[in-house]
Amino acid sequence: MAVKNCTLGVVAGLLMAMVGPATAQDAAANYPSRPVTFVVPYPAGGGLDVFARQLAQKLSQRLGQTFVIENRPGAGTVIGAAHVAKSAPDGYTIMLGTSSAFAINVTLNKSLPYDPAKHFAPVIYTSDAPFLLLVHSDVPVKTVGEWIKWVKAQPKPPSYGTAGPGSPQHISMELLKTMTGVNLVHVPYRGDAPALNDLVAGHIPTLFAQPTPVLPLLETGKIRALGISSPKRFGPMANIPTIAEAGVPGFDFSSWQMIVTPAGTPKPIVDRLHNALKAILATPEMKKDFEDTGRIAVDSPPPEELVNFVRSEIVRLGKVVESAGIARSQ
Repeated sequence: MAVKNCTLGVVAGLLMAMVGPATAQDAAANYPSRPVTFVVPYPAGGGLDVFARQLAQKLSQRLGQTFVIENRPGAGTVIGAAHVAKSAPDGYTIMLGTSSAFAINVTLNKSLPYDPAKHFAPVIYTSDAPFLLLVHSDVPVKTVGEWIKWVKAQPKPPSYGTAGPGSPQHISMELLKTMTGVNLVHVPYRGDAPALNDLVAGHIPTLFAQPTPVLPLLETGKIRALGISSPKRFGPMANIPTIAEAGVPGFDFSSWQMIVTPAGTPKPIVDRLHNALKAILATPEMKKDFEDTGRIAVDSPPPEELVNFVRSEIVRLGKVVESAGIARSQ
C-alpha cells in the first residue's frame, strides 16, 4: 500500500511539473487579460508620475489592456513599494520606482517592510535622471559658488525642499552639504510637484528636482537653475554647468528608474513586459522625449541580470547615505 501511495505521489509530482510550465506559458500568452495596476510611489504631477503615465499609455496600446496609474506616495516611497511587494505575483501589479525604493531605503531606514533584492522581480531598467540645483528668483545668486557663500552667510540655516525623506533629491542635497560644509534644514514633501510649487511661490529658497517638471518653470523666471548633478552637461540643459565644474569637484549623483513586479511573477510574463517596454523605449518618440526632458537613456540588461544590479546598488548607494550622515535616520 505504501509503495502504491509513493508511486501515485511520484506520478502526481511529474504531472505537476509538466503542467506548471505550460500553465505559465498559457498565462503569458493571454497576458494581460484584464487591466493592470501601475503603481507610482509619488503624487501625481512629478517627474516620475509623468514618465509612468507615458509608459502606461504606450503599454495599453501595445498589449491591448488598460494600465491604470495608482499613486501611492508616502514615507519616501516605502508605502508604495511595500504594497507592491505584498501584491499577487501575477503581473497585474507593477511599479515604476527609483534607486530610493530599490537601494537607498535599505541603508536609510531603521527597518524596512520589504527586501528590494528578494521581494521584487525586476522587469526593466528604464533610465537615469540627474537633478537640477534650483533657487527662487529672489535668492541673490547665479552660480553654485555664490549659492555656497549665500547659504553660509545666513544667520539661520535656510530650508530646502525634497520629494520626501530618502528621495534622491534628499540624498543629493545631503551629499552636497557634506562636500561643501553648508548647513540647510530639510523640509520633506510628498513628491516633486508640491515641493516645486512652494519653491515657485517663494516659501522655500532652494531644492534639487528632476528636470522633467522644471524645464517649463525655468521659462517663467520665478526660479533659477544653478547646476546639474550629473558628471556631464547634456540635452536641453547644455547651458547649465555641472555642479562638479561649478565649484564642487567630484560631485556626481543621479537617480535610476526601474519597473518591477512582485517576486514570483512567472518569467514568461516578466519577459513579455520587458520586451514590450524595451520596444517602447526604443521608439523615436520616446528618444525625443528623453532629449527634451533631460532623462538619460540606458540599454537595460535582461531581467535576470537586474537582480545582481540591485544588490550592487544597495551597497554602492548605502555608502553615499552613510557619507551624508543620514543612515538609519528614517
